[in-house]
Amino acid sequence: MISNSEMIRIRRQMQRRIRDVVAERRRARQMEPAGEPAGDSDTRQTTDPSLTAPL
Repeated sequence: MISNSEMIRIRRQMQRRIRDVVAERRRARQMEPAGEPAGDSDTRQTTDPSLTAPL
């Protein structure tokens, strides 16, 4: 069974990873040319490899 402190640690780690991915995607959007259509998601990577790494 997972202890309460370990659950808190895992939750905080997940929140950090999510925050990092959101920030990375925001930076990538800001770097895109202004004329590029926003709906063209076929060329973007949809999964972040850091999220699939074992804990």
